[in-house]
Amino acid sequence: MQNSNDLQKLLDILPHEIRETLAQHSQLDNLVEVVMDLGRRPEARFPGESEYLSQIPVTQKQLDDCIQRVGTFAEDNRAGIEQTLHRISAIRNRNGKIIGLTCRVGRAIYGTIAMIRDLVETGQSILMLGRPGVGKTTALREIARVLADELHKRVVIIDTSNEIAGDGDIPHPAIGRARRMPVARPELQHQVMIEAVENHMPGVIVIDEIGTQLEALAARTIAERGVQLVGTAHGNEIENLIKNPTLSDLVGGIQSVTLGDDEARRRRTQKTVLERKAPPTFDIAVEMLERQRWVVHESVAGTVDSLLRGRQPNPQVRTINDNRQVTITREIASSEISTPAPENVLAYPVKLSEKLLSFPSAPKQKQELPQINGESLEAGKQDNENLPPMHLYSYGVSHHQLLEVIQGLNLPVVLTRDIEDANAVLVLRSLRRAALTHARKHTNFRQMIADNPLPVYTLKANTIPGITRALRSLLGIEEPGIGDTLASDRNHGESEIEALEEARVAVEQIVIPNGQPVELLPRSAAIRKMQHELVERYRLNSQSLGEEPFRRLRIYPAL
Repeated sequence: MQNSNDLQKLLDILPHEIRETLAQHSQLDNLVEVVMDLGRRPEARFPGESEYLSQIPVTQKQLDDCIQRVGTFAEDNRAGIEQTLHRISAIRNRNGKIIGLTCRVGRAIYGTIAMIRDLVETGQSILMLGRPGVGKTTALREIARVLADELHKRVVIIDTSNEIAGDGDIPHPAIGRARRMPVARPELQHQVMIEAVENHMPGVIVIDEIGTQLEALAARTIAERGVQLVGTAHGNEIENLIKNPTLSDLVGGIQSVTLGDDEARRRRTQKTVLERKAPPTFDIAVEMLERQRWVVHESVAGTVDSLLRGRQPNPQVRTINDNRQVTITREIASSEISTPAPENVLAYPVKLSEKLLSFPSAPKQKQELPQINGESLEAGKQDNENLPPMHLYSYGVSHHQLLEVIQGLNLPVVLTRDIEDANAVLVLRSLRRAALTHARKHTNFRQMIADNPLPVYTLKANTIPGITRALRSLLGIEEPGIGDTLASDRNHGESEIEALEEARVAVEQIVIPNGQPVELLPRSAAIRKMQHELVERYRLNSQSLGEEPFRRLRIYPAL
């Protein structure tokens, strides 16, 4: 892969002392960003590590000199360097004065899309997913160049923060013959998307960071006009988009459907199920797990339908080695080798690489269970494998998240479709309150509880941590220590997804709408870094607090 980064132009805006230290650094070619905060030592960050560049704290004069060389910051507190891909982000105090700078290195890396070159050439719309920093924007830039220069298509890039084509009026050569439309303010991105189609007759539109409902609707409008879309969105996997009401339209939208008795019996499901509402905006989805390992869903529609019906999709896994040789394999779902599920039990497949769950049949009797909300837990603390299985009926609780927790923690819990086969009921607190106030739409639930006197436990919110605590309390399992949790974070990719989902929900449901700061659960340093980067995408600030192993992230509302 060829690498072009114009690094000297970034070094030229830095204070003399910092520039001299970096110029002699052995890892200069791997530099990710330089951080300068007033009154703190300047810091250089490299992949997986960081180090101080000076023992002398940064002064206001040094910051002002950098700002003067950079130029004007836009409303999103970002600026750039003319005809480069570098990004300079500012932190302001309450009075609007800049007291911190993040100088991120932008690199044009040629050859990054060798793994999906065949998909790009099909003309189908492609959605790129992955955690911050995994290389989505870099891949997007290369895709735009290949489509414009090698496939001779009319490509228009919607460049909201000048990350794809660089700063200034003249776009960076890395995008080739593709045209760039700047966006004056982030909230106008959806309007510029429609304007591009109406005014410039593009064959392809490239868009980075689809993050609002208006942008998702604009993307659907563009796709329906026959224009190829290549874009990125917030989320690590397709499942994240399914659970995100703002962006679920990108994968077709989700709706609740009531089946007839015969159809429900044929599917062996509940009568009320979730189904895809419309064709997906994007035909293909690529989950960028690592820079050299991508998961490709060749049919977004098929993947979403499988997930909604509780089946594991069978995507391609593409890897590339240092010699640019691409290897394509598939993840085979365990449903192809597993035995049929017992009647009235919701079966869910897992990947062969994961541990298969098997529960012995439980006697049909009611269990005496501990309380969740503030009550003491009397049940003994045992290993999960030794606990008798519990048959649980849920009402209003996210089915997908319940399955994630049960599978991830190997809990002896079986979800039932019929309340008569359950030992206990787990219900969302707000829905239970509504049922107790005799809301008409909850009449069936009240009648079921009246006919089946079971222990009923309430869940405060549909979140992974909340469901985890609730199920552990139901089973009387001792909560793991913080150290155990952090060790798990380091060893399991699911914990990274859970941590990012926790940060996303906090931002979208509390920080932005209510203007309140939120503290997240303690996490390892590596996962906190991913959470910091995710929060930065929302134009918000965050800070790590506390001492290890209790160090955690606090997210602040916009000033």
